[in-house]
Amino acid sequence: MSGERPGSERSVAGPTRESPPLDGTADAARNVTDGWLYGWALGYAAVGAASLLVPLYAIDFGAGALVVSLTAATAALAGVPGAILWGKLVARTRRRRPFILVALGLTAAVFFVLPFLASPWTVLAANAALWFVIAAAAPVLNVVVVEGYEPSAWPGRFGLLNRYQGYGWLAGLVAGGAWSTAAGGLGLDVIAAKRVFFVVSAVATLVGVLVVVVRYPEPVTTSESRVLRLSRRVRAAGGNPGRAARAVPYGPGRVYWALREVGVGRRGDSRRPGEGLPARLRERFSGRLVRYLAAATLFFAGFSAFFGPLPAYLVDAGYATDEVFALFILSAAASAAAYGRAGSAAATHGLFRLQAGALLVRAGAFPVVAVVGAAVAPPAGLVAVGVLFAAIGVAWAAIAVTAAGLVTELAPAPVRAEALGAYTAVGSLGGGVGSVVGGAVAGAVGYLPAFVVAGAGVAVATSVAARGIRDDAPG
Repeated sequence: MSGERPGSERSVAGPTRESPPLDGTADAARNVTDGWLYGWALGYAAVGAASLLVPLYAIDFGAGALVVSLTAATAALAGVPGAILWGKLVARTRRRRPFILVALGLTAAVFFVLPFLASPWTVLAANAALWFVIAAAAPVLNVVVVEGYEPSAWPGRFGLLNRYQGYGWLAGLVAGGAWSTAAGGLGLDVIAAKRVFFVVSAVATLVGVLVVVVRYPEPVTTSESRVLRLSRRVRAAGGNPGRAARAVPYGPGRVYWALREVGVGRRGDSRRPGEGLPARLRERFSGRLVRYLAAATLFFAGFSAFFGPLPAYLVDAGYATDEVFALFILSAAASAAAYGRAGSAAATHGLFRLQAGALLVRAGAFPVVAVVGAAVAPPAGLVAVGVLFAAIGVAWAAIAVTAAGLVTELAPAPVRAEALGAYTAVGSLGGGVGSVVGGAVAGAVGYLPAFVVAGAGVAVATSVAARGIRDDAPG
């Protein structure tokens, strides 16, 4: 986005990091860089808790399924403009730390504001603002984390960023669930408990700001254009820089980098914004790959049509805040535990066969959650729904592991990186739309029809994917 030739960026203070000094200062800078990630992880932990706590907070003020689903949709949609706008500013100013500090500082400001809100629509607006500001760091994080390292070390660096964000996100969910359990013993009602947690989240984020101030090395010189260029080599070697924001299924970071990888919004692209991605898909990819990407859009929309109104459904079914947190943590833990075995199973049974089975498990489980959750009262219902959540989490592990392999197989080598970016982009955007659809159906005719629609969408997507995989006709 900077328009500069790759490798032309130079630090005001000295030579570029293309050729790091050999006197040990590069290693010192690397240690400092890793230190600032603790500060970012603190902010990400607060955002991870907010991803579930904010919808539950809106429910406390009377939000229905549609409003709750819209809070999920804003996580994908509201943050993308922020990432694009700030990405241009980063490229223009060649500064990094100020944007990370502002992102964390404004995140803390949103958390401080939330306790003063008392209507579902103002909470929705605050959630949109939260994701707008947290997305501001998306264009710079991948750049900073590889600063001073040779491209051969980039997969490990991207993995390091992923671990900090992933564990921060999970720690936030665990902290939110633990606090929801403890708050009752302290005599706090559900609204007061959430407000206290928002203040604690704001303080934790401000501590993250201090860590970044102390431990972040400035200036830096690696450009976004170089990250995009060399990340293609990383992917070709088996790395996956696109997983830097894996903890957020439809987050703005994933959408931003995926769209940049596909080329949407780059200089020299004369298409209108609304037609860039579809036109590029038709130009660059085979018919088989386009059909699989269409299926991915549909099954991600189905996933979000389920997860969007899910917090509202669980509350209406009688589950307490700590029980809702427990279910989401269980699903995430089941996914984490299953990733390794999913890779082995894919090698044994085949990529598409494993993915199709996992998709059908989710398609069947979504409406069953609605039936079991309403028919079986807690605590027995909590156990039964917990088993379903664990199955849904395991199924996601199989889908996540096999999808990249399928896209890689269907895409010719010259466009493989673009295909992986397109998969992330259409899946994330489909997820944002699915949240709205699920919430609208749940609000109009009920949760069971909404979850049936979600499961049906995933089942249809499985059929479309099967056709794309097995159709040998030229695209």
